Amino acid sequence: MSDAALYVSSAEVLSLCQSMNDDLEALLHPETGFAPRLRKICHDQLVDYEENGDPRTTQEELSLLRLERDTWGLLQAVMPARKTEAAPMPTVHDLLSENPYTPTSTLAQAIMNASPLLTELIAVREWLQDIAPPPQHPEATTGYWRFTKHGVMQSLRMGGTARDGLVREMDPDAVNHGDGRMLAADDTNYEKGLAQALYSYVRAGRLEDAIDLCRKAHQPWRAASVRGSLLFQWRAISTNEQYEDDSMEEDLTDAWEGNRRRQLWKSTCIRSAINPNLSEHDRILFAALAPTPQTSIVLKTACRTWEDHLWAQISVCCEEKQSMEMLRVGGSFWEGGLPAVENGVRLISAEEEELEVEEWEREVRGSLEVLKSVAVQEGPGAQHPFHYSQLQIILNRIEPLIENFSAGIQDGTYSSDSFEYTTMCRFFAHLCLCLQMIDIPVPPLATQVILESYLQVLEAAGQRDLIALYAGALGDNAVERYALFLVSLELSADVAERRLALTRAREHGLDMDRVAIVAAERTIDKALRLLPPLKGPLPSIITMQAPPSDEETFLLRSIEWTIFSESTYDTALEQTNIILRYFLGSGRVQVAQRLLVMLPLELASISEPEERATEYLHYRQFFIIWETLERVVECQALETPQMNRNTRTAWLEDYRTMVDQAHEQITKLLTSEWLVSDAEEHGSDRSPTERRRRDLVRIRQIYVPELIIRLHFILFASRVQFPGNLKRALELANIVADSRYMLYEDFVNEDGRRLGDYLGAVRQAILGGLEGGGSDPFRILSS
Repeated sequence: MSDAALYVSSAEVLSLCQSMNDDLEALLHPETGFAPRLRKICHDQLVDYEENGDPRTTQEELSLLRLERDTWGLLQAVMPARKTEAAPMPTVHDLLSENPYTPTSTLAQAIMNASPLLTELIAVREWLQDIAPPPQHPEATTGYWRFTKHGVMQSLRMGGTARDGLVREMDPDAVNHGDGRMLAADDTNYEKGLAQALYSYVRAGRLEDAIDLCRKAHQPWRAASVRGSLLFQWRAISTNEQYEDDSMEEDLTDAWEGNRRRQLWKSTCIRSAINPNLSEHDRILFAALAPTPQTSIVLKTACRTWEDHLWAQISVCCEEKQSMEMLRVGGSFWEGGLPAVENGVRLISAEEEELEVEEWEREVRGSLEVLKSVAVQEGPGAQHPFHYSQLQIILNRIEPLIENFSAGIQDGTYSSDSFEYTTMCRFFAHLCLCLQMIDIPVPPLATQVILESYLQVLEAAGQRDLIALYAGALGDNAVERYALFLVSLELSADVAERRLALTRAREHGLDMDRVAIVAAERTIDKALRLLPPLKGPLPSIITMQAPPSDEETFLLRSIEWTIFSESTYDTALEQTNIILRYFLGSGRVQVAQRLLVMLPLELASISEPEERATEYLHYRQFFIIWETLERVVECQALETPQMNRNTRTAWLEDYRTMVDQAHEQITKLLTSEWLVSDAEEHGSDRSPTERRRRDLVRIRQIYVPELIIRLHFILFASRVQFPGNLKRALELANIVADSRYMLYEDFVNEDGRRLGDYLGAVRQAILGGLEGGGSDPFRILSS
């Protein structure tokens, strides 16, 4: 499984669990719930690496993935109990009042049921046992102390003289007699390896395997020592025991399991663990079997990883809580013998019990807080983000945990360049979504920051298909965030890909039309920030224009978001006007024409609001004229001296039609208040209305003089073929001078747009009226 598959698989789990959002039982299911599914994804990734390998994957990355997997396992261990209420169960006081001979296993279960914190600690301990490293088996042995036995037998054959330093007998306690005698070196090493293996089995919660290993090592007394940790259980005398198979009840009447003298066994383990005369590894084993404050120092000497320290501390807390509760209530035959039964169950007031519970919980949390700075010999330290997260989850401080990670993203503590950033963002994003689904409050602002960060991770990883799913979880900000993602596609996605990306918004519960509108708005805003502003000298439109730049293409394609659906055509019309104002105002007529080709024909039929619709129709009017002028030039260039009579007649007819068409269209535009804004000039320079007014004035200053001069020269140049056009050219001057149209105000003091330049062309036309003879230059107007 690749990193890409990891993203996709996580998203599939999220989508599946969102579909059962109201089914708490399904979301917390131990195998198919949200957390177990994500844990399995991480586990499968690790297995895939172990089976197939990947030289690009480092051990640090595998360790991080392993921690993520384990953290999801921890969440599954503690969350169900926090979200569900257990059925009422009898208390220890109730059980002992009814039956002082209630087995200790039943009492221990009642103690756990009465304490939510203890229940969680036991669940955490079981989780820590599940993720413990697999135990290492010692080398197989063919008998008990084989090499030492050979030395002892040899000494007996030699008349009882023992070999130097070797024990004289095969007593399991022979090395503890204080005479300094030891086992044979090979047996000493085996004993050490056996004790280490037994500890690793206890650390992993596999007591039966530890017992089996003792038997295979021909040391049944060790098996008895390990089995002594099991609580006493006797179903025949337990009033609260549930049988899986009622038909077996008679067969189990006299059967009992566990240790009836566990208190004695425990005190013996404690004495052995703190006995400096015993071997270090035996002491550690006894400390693990009986984790108490007295043995914790010894137990912690075996802790090499942070998980080991956590397991040791929680084991001590769980063992002490059970012992404390049994001692507090009294009345148990198996804990205190007949005197306890005779003294009866101790009565405790509710206030006293509440104070004791608060004190114990405070002590537990205080002991766990120490783990924030505990030193480790192997693996990630206490300050690793996942270890810190695990501890906060155990302490039920998830909201501060989320806020802390969010703050770390914002202040740079968790930089996107850091090794753990991608994995941590993925974990926290899914953690927030998981908690939301099971109705556990999460800080909204922190959640938004985390989801935003994960969206950036997905974008950087090229996981475009997943953006909508996670953006939809942003609530009120979902539309804005997904729109920003669409903007980030820029020019890398074609029209089909853009349409598909927009459609995904609807698939994940977003308002697709709103997303399209916001995406178009943000695209236009971004493009206009990248492009030069519309100010300064008016651009030339007679020179050869370069192809559109990437920024211009980005602005051009912004209209695609709002023309996919008819429901956003109104917005498309507004944005079309904005884009056309920029392109025409910068002299980019050809680029503006490309936009017109992209637009649906239905935009021209929109009539409201009137000002917006009129502006768009004015642009279409202009482009029709521009195409007509281009056809006039093309037709004019077709004239050649080699034309025959018929060809020339046809050409003249086409030429006349096009010139007349250009004259009619331009005259209509010039006399119809083309792009004249009704806005007053007093508005704020930054207001949209004022900017629009200035842009329209600029467009008129560019194109009105251009159309006038072009029409004049078309009419003047065609006077040879059509003499009446000279009169039209001079009459055009009357329109320019007419105060009703105020076209002269659109001429500015710039090259090619000076009013004097046009008047010079008019003077040339007047002189052209003398070409046919005569001395009256205005005769052409009256003819």
